[in-house]
Amino acid sequence: MHVFNVQGMTCGHCVKAVTTAVQGQDAAARVDVDLAGKQVRVDSQLPGETILAAIREEGYQAELA
Repeated sequence: MHVFNVQGMTCGHCVKAVTTAVQGQDAAARVDVDLAGKQVRVDSQLPGETILAAIREEGYQAELA
């Protein structure tokens, strides 16, 4: 399980964009977005850096929590 602090997420579209970006790298990944807490939890076999890159490519500032 990876946990990321992600800035700039404000709505359902943001949730979908982040989820789609991560699942584009790992279709089996479980993605849980907490808009209020500005956190994304990802259950995946991917390395954290790969997930970070996918989130950042969507235009969000992200770092490992």
